[in-house]
Parts: sequence; C-alpha cells; structure tokens
Amino acid sequence: MITRRYILSTALLLATVLAAPARAEDKPTEIRIGTQKGGFFPAVRQRHTIEGAFRPLGIEIKWVDFQFGPPLLEAINVGSVDFGFVGDAPPIFAQAGSAKIRYVAAVKSDGTSQAIVVPKDSPIHSLADLKGKRVAFGKGSSAHNLLVAALEKAGLTWNDITPAPLAPADATAAFVKGSVDAWSIWDPYFALAELKENARVLVLDKDVHKPNSFYIAGSDFVERYPSLVAKLNAAFAAEGVWAESHHEEVAKAQAEATGVDIEAIRRFVDRSNYRVVPLDAEVIKSQQAIADRFARLGLIPKSIDVSSIVWKWNPGS
Repeated sequence: MITRRYILSTALLLATVLAAPARAEDKPTEIRIGTQKGGFFPAVRQRHTIEGAFRPLGIEIKWVDFQFGPPLLEAINVGSVDFGFVGDAPPIFAQAGSAKIRYVAAVKSDGTSQAIVVPKDSPIHSLADLKGKRVAFGKGSSAHNLLVAALEKAGLTWNDITPAPLAPADATAAFVKGSVDAWSIWDPYFALAELKENARVLVLDKDVHKPNSFYIAGSDFVERYPSLVAKLNAAFAAEGVWAESHHEEVAKAQAEATGVDIEAIRRFVDRSNYRVVPLDAEVIKSQQAIADRFARLGLIPKSIDVSSIVWKWNPGS
C-alpha cells in the first residue's frame, strides 16, 4: 500500500537527487585546453584529432592561447581553463600559492630546447661571469628555474645578479637593445635569438638539471571527470607519437599559426620531445628537488609536497 508518508519521502529523495552535484560520470559540453606558442599544438589543432576523440561524446574542444605557463595555470586555478601544458617551474609556484591543480602527465625533455643565452660578442663565457649582470627570465616559468639552478651550480646566489623578470616579448626587445646581459629562455624564442640575433649559448638546460614538462588539469575537473582526463592524456600521447615522426608537418603548422620564422621552428621541433608519459618516481623526485630549491631560496612562500597533487594515470586501463 502506497502511503502519504511514502509519497512524501519519495518526493524528498527525488528533490535531493536533482539538487545534488553532478556525478563523476556526467559530461561537460566543452573542454577548454590551454596552450602556449611552443610545442606541437598548432599541428594537433590542424589535425582536429582531439576534437574527433571527444565529438562522439558530445563534447566540444575550445583552445585558449597563453604567452607562457604562469597565466595558463592561473586560468586553470580560477576555472576558466580545464587542462593545459606547462614547464617545470609554473606548477611549483602555483602549488605554493594553493592553486587548485593536479599533475596528470609528463613529457621528459632532452634538455636542449631551453638555454641561457648572451650576445655573440659578450664577455660572459661562464656561469660565474653572470655575477653582477642583468639577466632576463620569465617569472615563475621554467626559465626561472633554469636560471636559479645555473646560479647554484656556479656557486652564485640570486643576490649576485640583477634579476630582470620579463615576459618573452619584452625580454626579446631588451635583449636586442642590449638592456640585459643574458637571457634565460625557451623555444621558439631561444631559436629565434640564435638565428636572428646571433645569440650564443652559455648553458643548456641539460647541462644544469633534468627538465620535464607537464600536462596539468584543474583539481575539480580531475575529481569530477577522471575518465575524460585519461582520454585527454591518451589523445595527446597518440599525437606525440605521430609528431615524433612528422617533424616537418609539426614545424609548418606552427610557423603558419604563429608567424614565427620556419627555420627557427624547425630547429625547435628537431630538438623537442613529444612523448607523453605518466609521472613516475624519477619525474616526481626531480620536480620535488626544484620545489625544495625554491623553498630554500625563499622564492616560494612555503615548502610543498609535489606528490600530493599528482594524479595517477594508468594508460590503457
């Protein structure tokens, strides 16, 4: 017998379910992916493979461009971007600032696509020669980390140089005008400095430390849509495999999308790695060493545990 109490309790239960937050298996109508000028993203966007992977699910892909990593991660933190690609330092600064992010995949760099460069005729010939010099870098970027690690290797401190925190476009102008003595920078700006300004490499990333790059997602997005994060990782991993054997297509797509000189782009692409992998113990250890260095030098406000924001990706599962 259906009683009035049953009807009321059922109605209340239905109202509770309807008012409850969406469950993990629910789908968004759109995924917003943050990209930078570097990487293979223009080629990926031309191929429409990411869109093709998600269209059957009724999910559209929106690409959002950023000049470098820190503003991309801030966009993820505030929820205006869901997923993106950055270097090693931005996630550390973001985590230290309590940003709502998760590491979801890694790209192990060969350490040749970022460097500290100086003008061709500069009297600077060693890291020790940076003492007292004005050095440009992107604050909170992987180039920031390279500069810090290089100074430490040379036995110098942050106070031994005049830091010039500049976004890439401003740093390019400063380097050309000679208002900075050295520049810590990544590709394609690095390649452009070599080809257009005859910049000389003082030190490469690989000479100082083991660099990595990362795919990052918002913590809320990961918790709500773990299967979609795994699908994004798998899609970019497949594109990475394609890019490894199609350098010319990657270079042409990036040159067309950015207007950057094709020769600089070819140089950048040829010294890049696109293989997307889960974060393993080696990658986490390397990232933790960077975080510890930044904390020791007072560049971040507190010590952090990198592993606490790593999302475990099991490809093929």
